[in-house]
Amino acid sequence: MTFRRVCLILLIVGGFWYITSHPVFRNAGFSGGGNSPITLTEADAAPQFNATEQNNIEVYKRVVPSVVNITAGTVTLDFFYGFVPQEDQGSGFILDKQGHILTNYHVIANARSIDVQTHDKHRYTARLIGGDRLHDLALLQINAPNLVPAVLASSRDLQVGQQVYAIGNPFGLSGTMTSGIISAIRSVRGPEGAPIENAIQTDAAINPGNSGGPLLNSRGEVIGINAMIAQNGAEQNAGIGFAIPIDTAKAVLGDFQKYGHARRPSLGIRTLAIGPDLAQQMGLPAGYGLLIESIVPGGAAERAGLRGGNQMAYLGNMQISIGGDLIVAIDGHQVTDSEDLSEIMNAHQPGDAITVTFFRGRRKMTARVVLGEASEQAS
Repeated sequence: MTFRRVCLILLIVGGFWYITSHPVFRNAGFSGGGNSPITLTEADAAPQFNATEQNNIEVYKRVVPSVVNITAGTVTLDFFYGFVPQEDQGSGFILDKQGHILTNYHVIANARSIDVQTHDKHRYTARLIGGDRLHDLALLQINAPNLVPAVLASSRDLQVGQQVYAIGNPFGLSGTMTSGIISAIRSVRGPEGAPIENAIQTDAAINPGNSGGPLLNSRGEVIGINAMIAQNGAEQNAGIGFAIPIDTAKAVLGDFQKYGHARRPSLGIRTLAIGPDLAQQMGLPAGYGLLIESIVPGGAAERAGLRGGNQMAYLGNMQISIGGDLIVAIDGHQVTDSEDLSEIMNAHQPGDAITVTFFRGRRKMTARVVLGEASEQAS
């Protein structure tokens, strides 16, 4: 019995030693440590991007060196009517190696000093070359080396649904890119209340600080200048932002170069684009054109004898004015929407004379109109 007991004891001790010392059992938790091993499944060393992601990356790398942060130093009054310095921030983009930068006028309005920070984190003092309050555009210049100009496209043939990107300085977060699509092309009121014709509406996130930065197509070319967001009590992105079309900016830049200030021509009218269905509902003699809703008092159209609407109506939930002249052509070129009108205006200067073809009732007429200046005819 003694031998059997000794063998049993040796068997128990040997088994305990084997279980506690063997790696399989020890890792299973019998060692008393209480920790189980962590096994990680890792991705391949080289990340793989799909075509959309690759294009996003390429656009960002190509354009971000051209985007700048702008700080405008202003002075405001506190509760005790004391002068308090403050800084407003926005974005802009480089036009050429001579240091010209395009941004929004409201970014630098009333600024006593303007500082520009380039992508390489260098800061420069900028001077204002020209400002256009009505079109909300401003041209700055800095003296800096190794600048990377942005590439400008045309905003003439933009399509709703087209992929777009915005790069800027939202909330002071420099080098931020967001993406979306063109949601609509429409005329809106700018920060100063003046109309922005053919503004580019987008759902790409635009927030305070994005103002003045570029709106880009899928090739990284500038098609617009991010200007404002639709606000419903909140000063941040609501999925509805607007950009000034780059073709408008090109025309304003041409004025700066030629005259030293902006001189945009204007007919002095507010219009509604007409299509076949709407023309039929209203009983209009043509299935296209621009219906004059109102005339700016003292403007070019009023001086030429054109007439605005005289009866209020509703188009869906939107109130409109009907009964005015229907413009169908200018200088023999068919006019179907505000984009056509904007393109014609960009080819003229204040003081130029144009021939407007229009319907008054069923009667087709023409009028010679001497274009006024937008600053004189803002409404």
